[in-house]
Amino acid sequence: MTTRRPPPRGRRPAKALTAQDIVDAAIAIGDRESLDGLTMRRLAGELGFSTMALYRHFKNKDDILDAMADQVLGNLRLPEEIGPDPVTEARRIAEALLAMMREHPSVVRLLSTRTTASRGSLSGAFERVLARLRQSGLPPADAVCVYGLLLTYTLGFAAYQMPRPWGGDGEDAAELRRQRAHFYSALPAGEFPNMIELSPELAWLPTDRQFHAGLDVLLRGLAAGRP
Repeated sequence: MTTRRPPPRGRRPAKALTAQDIVDAAIAIGDRESLDGLTMRRLAGELGFSTMALYRHFKNKDDILDAMADQVLGNLRLPEEIGPDPVTEARRIAEALLAMMREHPSVVRLLSTRTTASRGSLSGAFERVLARLRQSGLPPADAVCVYGLLLTYTLGFAAYQMPRPWGGDGEDAAELRRQRAHFYSALPAGEFPNMIELSPELAWLPTDRQFHAGLDVLLRGLAAGRP
């Protein structure tokens, strides 16, 4: 039997703890906080079970991190149809990767701090993407190169965008961009002449506009290298 803490009076006992419950709670903590804050004790407290109950499903924290990678990376959402050419397909993949990282910031931390050999993550975000790049017309070695380029570009951009709320959409983000541009423009002129002159554009660095501008540069290079 799974060990659990006594439920509050007047409430019926919750259902038995499952591995999926643990993974969902771990992803939630990783998304809103950090992987450092993700401990077996913390997870047990969130779920209302004893720590021993978690060890009945997972050997340790690394085992849980692999399961998180399997769930997030393994379920990377890509368009059903493969693009008509490598450039179109590469753009679709980059947009899908960024959407996944934005939805689950925990995957940015997972990819930036550890490696995984779990098959779910390798299948969903590695094997499947390589297959699509090759099917779109890229030779094998080029498919690997483009995959690495797309992954590192989106990973770096997502990590940069995460702590900068003025990179978002909507009126609140627009106001924060205005304030950020004002901050840049108010820097000492003798030390920061370029940042002052370019302050309106600098405020757009963590936005999707910048992401697509950078992606266009990368894809133009890909297109130029194609016959």
